[in-house]
Amino acid sequence: MPFYHRLGEIPRKRHTQFRKPDGSLYSEQVMGTKGFSGNQAILYHYYPPTSIMEVEDLGSVEVPLEEEGALRHRHFRTARLQPGGDPISGRQPLLANSDVVLSVCLPTEEQRYFYRNGQGDELIFVHEGEGVLETIFGNIPYRRGDYLVIPIGTTYRIDTRGTTTRLLVFDTNGEITTPRRYRNAYGQLLEHSPFCERDFRAPQELIPHEEKGAFEVRVKARGRITKHILDHHPFDVVGWDGYLYPYAFNIEDFEPITGRIHQPPPVHQTFEGPNFVICSFVPRLFDYHPLAIPAPYNHSNVESDEVLYYVEGNFMSRRGIEESSITLHPAGMPHGPHPGTVEASIGKEKTEELAVMMDTFRPLYIAKPALAIEDPNYAYSWVRHE
Repeated sequence: MPFYHRLGEIPRKRHTQFRKPDGSLYSEQVMGTKGFSGNQAILYHYYPPTSIMEVEDLGSVEVPLEEEGALRHRHFRTARLQPGGDPISGRQPLLANSDVVLSVCLPTEEQRYFYRNGQGDELIFVHEGEGVLETIFGNIPYRRGDYLVIPIGTTYRIDTRGTTTRLLVFDTNGEITTPRRYRNAYGQLLEHSPFCERDFRAPQELIPHEEKGAFEVRVKARGRITKHILDHHPFDVVGWDGYLYPYAFNIEDFEPITGRIHQPPPVHQTFEGPNFVICSFVPRLFDYHPLAIPAPYNHSNVESDEVLYYVEGNFMSRRGIEESSITLHPAGMPHGPHPGTVEASIGKEKTEELAVMMDTFRPLYIAKPALAIEDPNYAYSWVRHE
């Protein structure tokens, strides 16, 4: 994943003359990863993408972290975050390590500039809202429940269409892919995969812009944000093809894997990134062994931190959790269902819960904005008080 895709007008052979109606050449750009050995796309611009008139440093993107303290389970009520900013500047970092920064974004402003992440792929889960992901590769309409995968180096802008929007953002220092075990040697998704290529939505609308002027592109790279002023609209691509492009996948299209007894979290895996995985917990039938216990067993995160973002529904193994809550169960200590929830789960046939999970294989640290919305009693919530 992803599969080969093309959009717009391109020449029959790569790296050959491709001329505009006025006879001048379009500007070819090869955009690839891993030093020309990874996925790539070839784009054809109306103007050279190198036409920069001005540069300005906008500062560091370093995430302020809390001082390390006692190891404990954590719960953050993100419903209490204050909305503000645009889909980029409004991102409020909550958890971070050297591989990924998890943020929640509640934008209230229009994104009036373009943005490019030059450090890694981005994965955005749309909890609330609908709009259009506008990119150099074309437009992708999005809606509630969509995962938006945006490859490194993609210039984009998010148009929320004025809707109330809540985004869960995974800003990585690497590549987002589908799980390797679900792909064959050629990259095609296999029959036992919980999704297939038909479920992934590539850009379908490409609107080339020929406007000249001053257009702002903010670039994240080397731990800083740089403002570039181009002398033309950055979405001036008339055509492209390849394997590198943004795409959308809706959580409703994830087909859950069930069994006679409780299935472990890897069956819910949807994506993998640098030293972390993303899982989707969706409505599904419970285990059907006559003595099955639907609630998860106690388990220890020996080598990973577990993060759950609660989207909607009643999460059977938890109490005191609300919509858009985030829990962190760190490596080094066991965790499991809250008291009473195991017995209560017996005999139930299905769950309507919806949640996004991230397991990281390096420790996560708490960003300071998360401290204002923390539930301090969560660490003690497994103690039954009669």
